[in-house]
Amino acid sequence: MNILVIDAQGGGVGKQLVTAIKQNMPKASVTAVGTNSTAASVMLKAGADHAATGENAVVVGCRNADIIVGPIGIIIADAMYGEVTPKMAAAVAQSSAKRVLIPFNHCDNIIVGVPDFSMGKLVQNAVEEILKMMD
Repeated sequence: MNILVIDAQGGGVGKQLVTAIKQNMPKASVTAVGTNSTAASVMLKAGADHAATGENAVVVGCRNADIIVGPIGIIIADAMYGEVTPKMAAAVAQSSAKRVLIPFNHCDNIIVGVPDFSMGKLVQNAVEEILKMMD
């Protein structure tokens, strides 16, 4: 199972995701792709098996992933303060992988009807969904 974790900015969400995935699914291969080198580095230090940075890494990673996980902004062009390019968003949205998207209400994107959970609770919910997919 190849799980692709995508994050931007400081990589904080990705770090929590990588840590939780590796704790719950130690045999899963986790590839971390940051829209910038800081995010990629933080996720690699959290235990990702592989890490890369930038637009092409997202595009290639989406081709090879069984599951893609990250903030909902990874499917919205120009989200995350402009770090998600249209090509990145299209690659995630068009991938044959299953997507687990974490609904953060920020960067001018509001997801109506979603409770405002803590980041920890959202990460826990994401990992639970991935575990269901792996069964």
